[in-house]
Amino acid sequence: MTDIAATVQPRFALSLGRVGQLLALGVLFLIAFVVLQGNGTLPHKDDSQVFLTLNGVRDWVDANRSTNPVFVYVLGPIRAAIDGLDGIVTSLLSQASWIGLLAVAGALALAFVSWRTALLVIGSLLAIGLLGLWTETLQTLVLIANSVALSLLIGIPLGILAGRNDRFLAFITPILDFMQIMPTFAYLAPLTLIFLIGPASAVIATLIYAMPPAIRITSLGIRGVPVQTVEAAESLGATDGQVLRKVQLPIARRTIGLAVNQTIMMALSIIVIAALINAPGLGESIIVAIEKLKFGAAVTAGIAIVLLAMVLDRITASASGAGLPAVIAIGPLRVPRRTLRIIALAIAVVGLLGGALASAGSSFPAAWHVSIAKPLDDAVRWVELTFAGLTDALKNGVSAGLLDPIQTVLTTSPWWLVIAAAAGIAAIVNSTRAAVVVAVALVLIVLLQVWEHAMQTLTMVIVSVVLTMAIGIVLGVWAARNRVVSAVLRPINDAAQTLPSFVYLLPALALFGPTRFTAILAAVIYSVPAVVRLVEDGVRGVSPTVIEAATAAGASRLQMIRKVQLPMARRSLLVATNQGVVLVLAMVVLGGLVGAQALGFDVVSGFSQRNFFGRGVAAAIGIVLLGVMLDRITQGTGQRRSVRGVVGRLGVGLNSNRASREA
Repeated sequence: MTDIAATVQPRFALSLGRVGQLLALGVLFLIAFVVLQGNGTLPHKDDSQVFLTLNGVRDWVDANRSTNPVFVYVLGPIRAAIDGLDGIVTSLLSQASWIGLLAVAGALALAFVSWRTALLVIGSLLAIGLLGLWTETLQTLVLIANSVALSLLIGIPLGILAGRNDRFLAFITPILDFMQIMPTFAYLAPLTLIFLIGPASAVIATLIYAMPPAIRITSLGIRGVPVQTVEAAESLGATDGQVLRKVQLPIARRTIGLAVNQTIMMALSIIVIAALINAPGLGESIIVAIEKLKFGAAVTAGIAIVLLAMVLDRITASASGAGLPAVIAIGPLRVPRRTLRIIALAIAVVGLLGGALASAGSSFPAAWHVSIAKPLDDAVRWVELTFAGLTDALKNGVSAGLLDPIQTVLTTSPWWLVIAAAAGIAAIVNSTRAAVVVAVALVLIVLLQVWEHAMQTLTMVIVSVVLTMAIGIVLGVWAARNRVVSAVLRPINDAAQTLPSFVYLLPALALFGPTRFTAILAAVIYSVPAVVRLVEDGVRGVSPTVIEAATAAGASRLQMIRKVQLPMARRSLLVATNQGVVLVLAMVVLGGLVGAQALGFDVVSGFSQRNFFGRGVAAAIGIVLLGVMLDRITQGTGQRRSVRGVVGRLGVGLNSNRASREA
């Protein structure tokens, strides 16, 4: 143990050295801020030349759409192909009765998952029908099917390539940053400018937002395959293709299944926003309800999206399993899976034929509809009146004690001082290259002339991300160590992550009014589920050998978490941080609808008002640059510790504890 301790102590010293450097940097920044406050600031101007130039680009596209070869021979055919795919899927679903669709969905779950899942799927779809949203759900399913299929068709192969090729990963990472951090509202303006409103723009917007998780998480799964396993396969003469097919993909199957799940969740989360560009379905129902301030109707449509998400999640759940059992237990019976699949096929055929013969139609019977909107509206009104004093105190306390001081420092400091401080942090926690990227990103924000609003947005993002990671890590570790907690959190995460982001804004707005705090609260609720999932997956993936070694060394539960599981799950924690930043940024933009101002309001106004197009695009790029900056800072110490290093570090702690007890 002495040799191991000797190798670990320099790392510990380096960690303390970094903390000291960060503290020194903070002290220097505060001194400079006190001396230079109010100098070198960059106030926001609505008539900036950058904004006017971007408005000119919009005018040129409008004038040349019907004659420019790029539009005529490239973008036009893409739009036509997606519209054609949408028409085919819509036609297929409209031909089947609601009874037939229930039978097919249940049969898929029975054949590929379990009979319990089949009952859950059928029950969820029946609930959607009873809520009176069957037709809207089918319209949403068409958009999801098209966008998720395209996202996975492109994303999984790219993720595999990124997992096996460091150069390609380095190349594609900034592209993924741009795709995922770029606010969804910002997609809509240029997409409708190029593809006009309709299914094509909606599918492409969804693909841009949903595909990056498929690439990132697939790459994470491939890179998580033990190097020793790959080397053993290569030593036996396996080719690259055989290593991929017979070693890496099977071992990474659970993580790739998570990538599929996250892609579906991301696609569902953008449904409401896609409705703004004429995408029909549940999103349109939510937009109409929010415009009329009908919380109950909005939540009803949100519940339908959650139920649809559960159906898709459970049907695809087997993709993350290590393999399905050959024999299925149904009570006292033992049924071979092959037989069960034949039964499932028969159920699907009988359901389709029976629905057609009964002339059930594609719409759910209106006589069976049940409304829950009024009780929900009454409940929100009661909470608003009962807890008005508490909510005001919480909002004002966070604003005055946390948000205002941070925003004052960032907006009244010289712009070059903020850039120097951010680059310094990146250099300390990451590398010189990361510091250069951070500095360039912030300089570009200066050149876009959105500095003041960017600093206001950064204030909200910092507070939201800190709260998100604190809650997400605690819940993720707890779920990974306790299967009961995991089982309880899974449907809650499904609901929280798939409930459209717009729905979070409405109760938050009712409770806290149009303020920055409303956007922060919605961002935390929206972002935590993804962090919990990734942290849980990373902690569960820690090698049992390491756990056994730590247990044999006498590790307590807290030591096991701090010195073994969290260090070994560092890659997953970093991906979780990245996803937290991305989701927070997305919600901060929506916060512009509820008084959050800053870049979010600029993006929203740029989409909704033609004269503000340039300002909206510049603000959207500014949010991307903020996301890149935060990503480079937070992704600093990303190398996974070796098993020997982690156990050695644990041994140092245990020896110290034992020595103190003996003393």
